[in-house]
Amino acid sequence: MTEDLLRLAHVIGAAVLFGTGAGIAFFMVMARRTGDARLIAHVAGTVVVADMVFTATAVVIQPITGYLLATRIGWSLSEGWIALSLILYVVTGLFWLPVVWIQIRLRNLARLAAAEGTQLPAAFDRLYAIWFACGFPAFFAVIGIFWLMLAKPQFQLF
Repeated sequence: MTEDLLRLAHVIGAAVLFGTGAGIAFFMVMARRTGDARLIAHVAGTVVVADMVFTATAVVIQPITGYLLATRIGWSLSEGWIALSLILYVVTGLFWLPVVWIQIRLRNLARLAAAEGTQLPAAFDRLYAIWFACGFPAFFAVIGIFWLMLAKPQFQLF
């Protein structure tokens, strides 16, 4: 694969990660604001599928294309901006993994409330608060990765 194709695949993967994350967050927040268990269940179901299809695929592709691109260009993975990008990528993943489980639980709780014709349980609100809070560090870590990839500041991390 040529450098240009690797760079394109890497940029598309980054865009998918960021775009899917932002889209998922937006639609979940908007659905939650309605308080309608049926609507929330539907949106949460779509969010779970989107995370599995788009985010999970990009999560796998990003380190592969990044490694191949760095190798082809001749960058060491220990260069400061690359090493920090990798650390931020892991941080993002540490917040994303519980979010995936939480989204599945939110979907299931909303489906149950919709089927029973009841209000969303208190457990939904607690999980939603955790889900919401996890989005901020992941979002800012990804913004940091974008900046590092574009600016490529020269510093030593290790």
